[in-house]
Amino acid sequence: MTHAVESRNIRNLVRKVVQESSVLDMHTHIYPPAFGKLLLWGVDELLTYHYLAAELFRYAGLPPEEFFRMDKPSQAELIWQKLFIEHSPLSESNRGVLTVLHSLGLDTGKRDLEECRAYFSGLKAWEYVNRVFELANVEAVVMTNDPFDEAERTVWLEGKGHTDPRFKTALRIDPLLMDWEGAARRLAGWGYKTSPELNEKTFAEIRRFLTDWIEKMQPLYLAVSLPPSFRYPEPGARTAVLENCILPVTARAGIPFAMMIGVNKLINPRLALAGDGVGKCDMGAVEALARNFPDNRFLVTFLSRENQHEACVMTRKFSNVMLFGCWWFMNNPSIIREITAERLELLGTSFVPQHSDARVLDQLIYKWSHSRELIAGVLGDKYEDLLRTGWQVSEEEVRRDVKNLLSGNFKRFVGWK
Repeated sequence: MTHAVESRNIRNLVRKVVQESSVLDMHTHIYPPAFGKLLLWGVDELLTYHYLAAELFRYAGLPPEEFFRMDKPSQAELIWQKLFIEHSPLSESNRGVLTVLHSLGLDTGKRDLEECRAYFSGLKAWEYVNRVFELANVEAVVMTNDPFDEAERTVWLEGKGHTDPRFKTALRIDPLLMDWEGAARRLAGWGYKTSPELNEKTFAEIRRFLTDWIEKMQPLYLAVSLPPSFRYPEPGARTAVLENCILPVTARAGIPFAMMIGVNKLINPRLALAGDGVGKCDMGAVEALARNFPDNRFLVTFLSRENQHEACVMTRKFSNVMLFGCWWFMNNPSIIREITAERLELLGTSFVPQHSDARVLDQLIYKWSHSRELIAGVLGDKYEDLLRTGWQVSEEEVRRDVKNLLSGNFKRFVGWK
């Protein structure tokens, strides 16, 4: 072993290594400039993101319908006034906006929204992508690529999907599992011989659809967002499509199937994208899938804090399962600290601690800045625990562990080439 790190230096070393190590962000909703309006960036997009919109309605005293009729600049100005000027921006979403602006060199102390807008007005999308990737120290991101979204489908059919090697693909297939009758009609309209009745002919056409889009997109994994009510096995279309189409196709293609479980859609429909909630899921569904399909690999994350301990225990038992990230409502510092420590204690370094889930390009900056600090703090605790036992730790070992957590584990699990 190379030179051991002294106990008094371990925290500074861990923080330095975590800051220096590049990230492979395995789940985002951001796109390269070739995707046109699907790429969101700039201060107005940051301010009108649905996390902040949900907070606005706790202060603003206006009906959501009135807010959504406003143009985006007016929405941004209202959110800035209510959440940043009239109240201290203490929430993680609010702090994130300020972290981005500060990282870009803007004077947040002036509280001048127009000055921030002026900064972004002089930028081109491609140069800003480069700037954000540099500031966030991100080597690559994985997009969420939905062939059921007409705007994105057009990009792929025009052959513009693979324009920047830093943007990797993930094939999102929610309608196949969440709305089979609607998906069947759309597939039929695209030339696949499907019907609402699930028979072998329809299964074959679903498999053909998936195979066609895997060939077109070359995704690192297939993905779906599932409600807390998800069960496996269960009567109906969802289990049938899983067993006969999704799992055979992903096994044959050699790519994992990612399940993000726990979102209760539109518990308040008036809030639109801001109206989703959270619920505890049945871990037995994931256990059954991992057990019954040992030749498949599963990426899993859970939206409810109450699922996290069960998720760690389940993941210990199945090497074909990779636990990843602190998703959506879990992306808060107090929860990230707790969950990262819990995972290290139960799984060692055999998980993916974080992904950004960014929908606005700029969010890469704050999500990785905040997450790096938290991950480094928890890792520092654990290395100190090791040193107290007399075990010695080298800088090379710290760099190895951090690299695995921030990129290596995911790359190996998906068969990165």
